[in-house]
Amino acid sequence: MKRRLAVVTLLLLSLIIGVASAQQTAIEVLVPEVLNVYPHDTDAFTQGLLWHEGTLYESTGQRGESTLREVDIETGEPVRAVDVTAPADATADTPLYFAEGLEQVGDQLIQLTWTSGDALVYDMASFEQVDTYEYEGEGWGLCYDDRYLFMSDGSSYISVRDADTFDLIVRFAVTLEGQVLQASLLNELECVGDDIYANLWQTDYIARIDKYSGQITGLIDASTLLTEEERAELASGSVLNGIAYNPESDTFYITGKRWPKLFEVQFVPAPETEPAG
Repeated sequence: MKRRLAVVTLLLLSLIIGVASAQQTAIEVLVPEVLNVYPHDTDAFTQGLLWHEGTLYESTGQRGESTLREVDIETGEPVRAVDVTAPADATADTPLYFAEGLEQVGDQLIQLTWTSGDALVYDMASFEQVDTYEYEGEGWGLCYDDRYLFMSDGSSYISVRDADTFDLIVRFAVTLEGQVLQASLLNELECVGDDIYANLWQTDYIARIDKYSGQITGLIDASTLLTEEERAELASGSVLNGIAYNPESDTFYITGKRWPKLFEVQFVPAPETEPAG
């Protein structure tokens, strides 16, 4: 297991930065230490996950299936949910929404859409849609640090946006050892202190990014969360996605698209690798 962790990590780093010097990187390699396991709705194509004052919220994707949910963490079932379909002025040619990242600002929830260029704003108490922000490009992940919103868009860049207007302030590249990511892997985001945690799309890894420099400072290997039997039962595309932080317990909730489980974890240093031979 220890050797596998080292090999897989180096292969992933080579993919990300596109250079042969990945073995010289000094980033911290972490693993999730599981504290609790909860059921997760296997119909939920998880795009965004949010923990706020003891309540779990989830944004699920797929056109015609997208939802905004408040979830009972003990059962994995929605306490309440609204379908995310299409704009009120949609025509027959307007694509249905494909919901993406989710964040809370004040008493509102903001939910991205993949290619529609709309950020849907809801009253948190009622789930009533109260506004729509428009943006250019794609919407993937979203997080808030109590000052700015940070958004991924299917590229190697993160956008910083005004929390009140959603106006774009600046975009910055995410880098490793000074190299901009060569693969567009940034997906669901979670802001924690000076860091942004980002699911690396179609992998079992989460990157820890310094929000001031854009530098990846840590890499979390979550490949052991599901058993081989559980993975074999997953539908195509059911990858790791969804990060929510609980500041009261200093723990994270992580899951995947249509996964059967949601995990409460702490990120701890990975075991040291054993010498070859």
